Order: sequence, then C-alpha cells, then structure tokens
Amino acid sequence: MIDVIIAGGGPTGLMLAGELRLHGLRVLVLEREVEPTPVVRALGLHARSVEVMDQRGLLERFLTHGRQYPVGGFFAGISKPSPERLDTAHPYVLGIPQPITDRLLTEHATEMGAELARGRELVGVEQDEAGITAELADGTPLRSRYLVGCDGGRSTVRKLLGVGFPGEPASTETLLGEMEVTEDAATVAATVAEVRKTQPRFGLGPLEDGVYRVVVPAAGVSEDRSVPPTLEEFKQRLRTFAGTDFGAHSPRWLSRFGDATRLAERYRVGRVLLAGDAAHVHPPTGGQGLNLGIQDAFNLGWKLAAEINGWAPEGLLDSYQTERHPVAVDVLNSTRAQMELLSTEPGPRSVRELVSELMDFEEVNRYLIEKITATGIRYDFGGGHELLGRRMRDVELGRGRLYELMHHGRGLLLDRTGRLSVAGWADRVEHVVDDFEEPDVPAMLLRPDGHVAWVGDDQPELVERLPTWFGAAC
Repeated sequence: MIDVIIAGGGPTGLMLAGELRLHGLRVLVLEREVEPTPVVRALGLHARSVEVMDQRGLLERFLTHGRQYPVGGFFAGISKPSPERLDTAHPYVLGIPQPITDRLLTEHATEMGAELARGRELVGVEQDEAGITAELADGTPLRSRYLVGCDGGRSTVRKLLGVGFPGEPASTETLLGEMEVTEDAATVAATVAEVRKTQPRFGLGPLEDGVYRVVVPAAGVSEDRSVPPTLEEFKQRLRTFAGTDFGAHSPRWLSRFGDATRLAERYRVGRVLLAGDAAHVHPPTGGQGLNLGIQDAFNLGWKLAAEINGWAPEGLLDSYQTERHPVAVDVLNSTRAQMELLSTEPGPRSVRELVSELMDFEEVNRYLIEKITATGIRYDFGGGHELLGRRMRDVELGRGRLYELMHHGRGLLLDRTGRLSVAGWADRVEHVVDDFEEPDVPAMLLRPDGHVAWVGDDQPELVERLPTWFGAAC
C-alpha cells in the first residue's frame, strides 16, 4: 500500500514528498498536467523558505540558479532599506522563477525516492478506518494510508471533502505575462517609473534578450481565470495606462490573477489533509503564496510521517492545523492590507503615505519585514522561555553550522552542559554536545522543523517535554 498520495505536483506537494521520503514513507505525487508549466507565478523565496532549504541541504542548488536581493520594498511595494540585524543568517530574498523552483524540488523528491505521475488526475476520494481509496480520471483506483491535497486554489480534494472555503471573491484582476518589446530599455524604464507614481500595480521588468515580465491591471474580472488573456488585451491595457504598448510582441506565456482571499475551514478531515493554495488563497502582494505553501509542507511532513510510523503522540498531526491555520489568517490579513495600500483611491493613497512614514521607524520596518519573510512566526507552545515556539536561525557551532545537523529531518538536542540525555528517543532525536556561543542557553530541544520545543538544563524537565513532540520512549 502507498503510505501517502499527494494530489498536486507544485512546490507544496513536491516539498512534502521530499519531507515524507526522509522518513522512509512510500509517496506518490499525482499531477494533472502532463508537462511542467512555464508560467512564472512566483519570483522568489523569502528568508524562512531559504532557511528551510538550508535545513534540508538543498540551498546550494537553489543559490546556483538564483540571485540575492535586499528584503526592503516588499510590503505593498513601499520602498525602504532592509532593516539591520534581521534574525536570520539569510537576510535576503532569493530571486528564482517558480518553474526552476518546481524543477529543483522535483529533482529532490525523485532523488529521495518519491514517485511522480504526470497526466494523472484525481477525481474521487473515499476513506475508511484503514485508509484512502483515490479514484483517477481513467477509472484507476489507488489505495493509500493518507492523502494530502496540494492541488491549488480550485482544489478538487477540498471540494470532494466538502470543506468550506469562505472569504472574498476577486474584485480586481491583473494581467501577467512575459513578452518581447521593441521599445528601448531606457524609455521603458522611464515610462514605467512615471506610471507607477499613480498606479503601483503596473510594471515592466527586463529579463533577457528583449523579454520583459509585464504586469498591468485588467479591465475587469473574468468569469474564468483559467482562460489566458490575449496579447491584444495586454496591449490595450498598456496603452490605457502608459499611452503606448511598447511594441509588445512574441509572448512566452500570458496569464491573469485576481485578489480573491479565502481560507479553508479545516485542514484535516480524517485521513485527508490540505496544504498550500488548497487551504488558502490570497493576492500575490508581498510574494508570500509559494513560500506559505512550502512552509505548510515543512510543518506537516514530519508530523504525518510520525503518525504513519507509529510514534506520534496524541494530537501531533492535529497540531498542523493548530499551528498553520493562524499563520494563514495573518498572511491573508496582511495581503488584504497591502491591496488596500495599492489602491489608487484618495483615501488608501493617504493611508499609504502614512504607512510609509511609519516604516521609517526601524522597528516598524522590521516588524513588517518579519511578517513578509515569516521569520517572526512563533507557535504557541505555552509559557516559558522567549525562544519557545520560534524557529531557530542558523548559528555557528564548534562542529560546524546548526542547519548542517538538520538535513535528516530528526529532532535535535543541542547541549552545552554535556549532562543531558535523550535515551529512549535516540531514534528520533539526535543529541549534540557542543560549546556554542549563541543563543545564550544551556541546552535547547529543536523539532525537525527547527522550532524550539524546550530550553533548559534540567533532565527531568527534558524527559517531561520529549513525549510532547516525539512520543513515548522506546
């Protein structure tokens, strides 16, 4: 029997597949599309997603294909310098087109042993006490222990489960595409700068060989956004805002997106779970969508593996929703606010000016950047040390870097005292005795996703906390 079927071969599903394979599970990824899409929906990875790749030993292959940019200017496109001393070893945005991210995560998942089946569409799901029966469009039944819907905002899995998806429908629409232009680069840049003074949703960014990434507000909201716009539609909208179509021609791809904002009422129904856009959709402002999905998968993977491998404590799998649902609520609220700040109406423009002034205060700028980059997330583990619930940034140890010790997806006890023990949990938690300088704590217990689960130097306290995240002692 398959351990986990993942519906959807985008970044969320592929990241999850790799995480599950770390723990030896049999994983099948079903992707409806026969070929990878060339559409560049997302342009990069924020700091927390970069950390995720580093924690799993994937970062070097991403850095090879990406480019590092400052983190300023991502909240509603308000340009401010990067805050100083961000709490991360990776204080940058890694610019990398989504098709490359998809390819690198596909390579990782398949290298780990996950099976990817393209051109296979899921159309039915039934579950019982023993597992899941998934029906494919060609009538093929598949049997698995669990199923995770990572199949996008129009998720078939979510609809089959009958999970509510409340929120707001799209009220605006934006055209997005890549195409060549005949206008010279200097003229394009000058015209775009002038238009963006009053229309921040407008842009033409150069790629290479005369190709530009074009973003322009649409005339209205289409009934079916799966139908791509035409080149003529782009040219008309460019002329409306800029007085010229820049000689646009030879499009690579054309698409449209709206500002619908919705959140699934539940992330789990029995043996079926939702992640990524299947669980939440929002405008792309701030570039958080792909990152949010990857981080969903990073939270879910080790918990689902623990459940299937038989050592998960009660409630561990349900903590996926407990932890990630509030994060999605915060992202949806943040993107709502940013969309208001992008409005051309007088009221929102005045608020935008005020927010821009407030962002000149270092702590305000830092706070908003931490929202965008997800480095400010703290899961609720109850009271205690200020590090509890936070992800631990990469730090230097006597034996190397912290993240180098986390490639295998196990828990980690980092111990300066040399007096502690994880006897009984050694198959799930690695014990590293090292004289690290930061953070200034005697020892800390990290979950497989790098969040701090315990801080202290008392063995009985540690033994009391270990079962919360790593189950009963062997």
